[in-house]
Amino acid sequence: MPFRDHLVLWKGDITTLTADAIVNAANSKLLGCFVPHHRCIDNAIHSAAGIQLRLACHRVMQRQGADEPVGQAKLTGGYNLPARYVIHTVGPTIHGTVRPADERLLESCYTACLDLAAQHQDIKVLAFCCISTGVFRFPKLSAAQIAVRTVSRWLQASGHHLHRVVFNVFTQEDHDVYAALFRQS
Repeated sequence: MPFRDHLVLWKGDITTLTADAIVNAANSKLLGCFVPHHRCIDNAIHSAAGIQLRLACHRVMQRQGADEPVGQAKLTGGYNLPARYVIHTVGPTIHGTVRPADERLLESCYTACLDLAAQHQDIKVLAFCCISTGVFRFPKLSAAQIAVRTVSRWLQASGHHLHRVVFNVFTQEDHDVYAALFRQS
């Protein structure tokens, strides 16, 4: 099967998606959003997964002894989510113009998540949210281009076991951006 057959665009709430793993665009504390009822993906995932997720992330952070660096990934259980696992990654925060270093860090988020998923043979379906495009202010089009390009290259280069990589979008604007990219390829 060609690698492009592995890519899927899905619009909806990632916390309802039945996948082996979903990706959380986390903050550097990995403990979920600290603003009650905030509409960010981090808060949505932590709220739906339950307190067990926050406790698991707390244990990860205690072992690590420092904030999670941008561009890396950590795996926890999914707890009350339909997904078995959550892969947490901290994307770059944009202050003004996007720099090449920001682009490399966002690419690293996707690669780190894919590399981590590849270490777990029971992860066959991986769903990405739109990393860094919310409160971290990465421009949607640039972020989507980096996401699709990075995942496509990773799938081509690896002897992957993933059956599907889902690009999950929540807004119509994000859907339109990804749909246009899918049509171009």
